[in-house]
Amino acid sequence: MALLNCIECNHIVSDKASACPNCGCPVSFSLDVSSLAEPYKAVPPKRKPRKRRKYKKLPNGFGCIKKLSGNRSRPFAAYPSTKEFYNNGSPVSQPAIGYYADWYQAFDALREFNSNPYDLVHKDITFTELFELYFKDKYIDNKKKKYSQSSIDSTKAAFKNCSALHNKKFKELRKYDLQSVLDHCPLKHSSLELIVTLFRQMYKFAKENDITYKDYSEFVKINIPDDDESGEPFTQEELDILWNNKDNETVQFILVMIYSGFRIKAFETIEINSKEKYFKGGVKTNAGKGRIVPIHNSIFAYVLNFNPDKFKAVSFRTKKFYPVLQQLGIAKTLSGKKHTPHDCRHTFSWLCDKYKVDELSKHLIMGHSLGNDIEKSVYGHRTIDELRAEINKIQV
Repeated sequence: MALLNCIECNHIVSDKASACPNCGCPVSFSLDVSSLAEPYKAVPPKRKPRKRRKYKKLPNGFGCIKKLSGNRSRPFAAYPSTKEFYNNGSPVSQPAIGYYADWYQAFDALREFNSNPYDLVHKDITFTELFELYFKDKYIDNKKKKYSQSSIDSTKAAFKNCSALHNKKFKELRKYDLQSVLDHCPLKHSSLELIVTLFRQMYKFAKENDITYKDYSEFVKINIPDDDESGEPFTQEELDILWNNKDNETVQFILVMIYSGFRIKAFETIEINSKEKYFKGGVKTNAGKGRIVPIHNSIFAYVLNFNPDKFKAVSFRTKKFYPVLQQLGIAKTLSGKKHTPHDCRHTFSWLCDKYKVDELSKHLIMGHSLGNDIEKSVYGHRTIDELRAEINKIQV
């Protein structure tokens, strides 16, 4: 007995059968060796070719996604669209935005990049590398403006106090990383202020150069009390010495600080309304920013000679304030401490108390927060004329 393949359905049939049991086709008894089936071996079905998965077509100028060969955990590479070409017309190859586990992750990365493009060349730049670029741009390449050595040293000190960030990729930093540096730094409030300033200037530089598109420095804050608020006012004898030397321009500005109550930093951005005779400005707190302060009669002439655009607090402090107090012999307080520009603000507060300036007016002029005092914070109001009358109670 031999086994044949049915000529109709290819089913295995005995040569003794009269017809195929599968399709009923009559079996031919003229045996053809080529039609003999191998014993006990069925013909395997043909394998259908695997269909290649199709993803949606990307828009023109959107970029492209390529699946890389080999056994990779992240085989999908996302590339931005080509925008530069060589002289012969061939495109300048672009580095990949990143590598992803699936096509959809690569698509999301491309979409985010197109919404907020950044410099791919510097996408892996570290905090230290960015600081070096920023420092070179500000202090070395900038021939228009010359910075003092104290400003350079302050910037270097602030960077040194950020050692936890030095080796991290700048683009991967978040608000938590920056805030952690401030919260774990054991230094004084003034040193933390330098760190915050460095953060903000570095992020500004990074945004200008498309290294990042989001500024996380705007969300950080210093969570310790401002120890710079401590100070000691000038005595009446020291005030008399200042008034006796009022022809000196530096002394004139010291008197402006004493009889206005503003912090020295506020004078960099202060607005002066000479017609209505008032200041508008302030720094540090919400209550202090943008407040209106009438100009005391005794300092109005000195205010007219002051130009905020040319004033720098750090330079005035080191080059003018301390040297002139040394010359006048009033560089030290009664307790032996060094007089600082903030002592001018303390002197104003002391003068308000001495000449019975209304307490609410004093708080409004100095920009103090009224805290939980509902009566003062909600119902306490003063017109500029009322504030002017109160501040001019202070006698010279």
